[in-house]
Amino acid sequence: MSNIVVMGAQWGDEGKGKIVDLLTENADLIVRFQGGNNAGHTLVVGDRKVILHLIPSGVLHEDKTCCIGNGVVLDPQVLCDEVDGLRGHGVRIGPERLKVSPKTHLILPYHKRLDAAREAAKTGKEKIGTTGRGIGPAYEDKASRVGIRACDVLDFDLLREKIELALKEKNALFAHCYGTEPLDPDEVFEEIRPWAERLRDYLADISAEIEAARVTGKNVLFEGAQGTHLDIDHGTYPFVTSSNTVASNAAAGSGVGFATIDRVLAIVKAYTTRVGSGPFPTEMDNEAGTHLLEKGAEYGSTTGRKRRCGWLDIPLLRESVRLNSPAEIALTKLDVLSGLEEIKICVGYRFEGQEWPHPPQRENALAHVEPIYQTLPGWNLDVSQVTSWGDLPHAAQQYITAIEDLLSVRVGMVSVGPDRNQTLFL
Repeated sequence: MSNIVVMGAQWGDEGKGKIVDLLTENADLIVRFQGGNNAGHTLVVGDRKVILHLIPSGVLHEDKTCCIGNGVVLDPQVLCDEVDGLRGHGVRIGPERLKVSPKTHLILPYHKRLDAAREAAKTGKEKIGTTGRGIGPAYEDKASRVGIRACDVLDFDLLREKIELALKEKNALFAHCYGTEPLDPDEVFEEIRPWAERLRDYLADISAEIEAARVTGKNVLFEGAQGTHLDIDHGTYPFVTSSNTVASNAAAGSGVGFATIDRVLAIVKAYTTRVGSGPFPTEMDNEAGTHLLEKGAEYGSTTGRKRRCGWLDIPLLRESVRLNSPAEIALTKLDVLSGLEEIKICVGYRFEGQEWPHPPQRENALAHVEPIYQTLPGWNLDVSQVTSWGDLPHAAQQYITAIEDLLSVRVGMVSVGPDRNQTLFL
């Protein structure tokens, strides 16, 4: 199979979990390289539905090893709860199958509290739409060099000392900026102690694990969390996540050289969705938008929030292609478009009297662009049971071909439903 990075090409929720689960058949090592438990990957296998937030989506294949890289910020309680939940589903999982980099930074209770306090203090358009999971504050501590890493759970004296150091500034913010009570370092330490004790067993040198797999000819699958346009540098800033979501971060977030990566697979939903605040040029507040919301069950697997829905946005995807250099596309949720009389594709923007093939490189410019649409015929046939290209309606084939032509990237996989078997390999 080769070593592959699977990344979302839109604003997340593209269906990466299912595709990673499928590709895991031919992988030996699955590595999560960025983000936290603010993302949710939903897997459906038969009558079993599993939602994962931290553990890589390949965990349901019990002969595979799953790794959490240094680029992730990890809530140890969430990790332990997820392990327990998987065991409740009958999945065999332990330190021999799940490994965490000692360099992975941890999310502590004060990160979550600070995240929520900041968002609550904002009003109207100031709100980012954070999930309140403490992701941003944990990455801040990492950059400020006061973060707590997974390896710190091996020395509880050091862990307690680092918590106290971090709380000096946090407590000042709680008291003087947000009007809340300060946190006691001992109470925070005792709160996380049971999770820290369990985390010790899962620590492993992920960089060495990947290198060992590489030299022995094994295949590595690198799994991102959020989509490209939530990238801290290249996304719709400031309505972004707190890490680099682009494919090139798979190397830095896992501890390997970029030559380890052979190719990139871009996951593209057949339409566009977004959770939370931020500009969304093709968003629809009409009957077609409701169709996508309800038929696509567009509710966040982490937060339960409704996803905003709109037509496919090619300029946004051109930017993703430019940033990630995908070899091919996995197109998901094609079945959701069934039943629409016509389907539109945004092929460009109008902005300041000019046509733009890519998003203008200016803060919040996407809030002011006018989409330029191409209209294609829809189809009524339910495609959820289709198993080959030839069985797809002509209009569905035409839609896929139009995407390939507009992006100059081939579509190699098409998902027509949530189950593993509802996938066409072209």
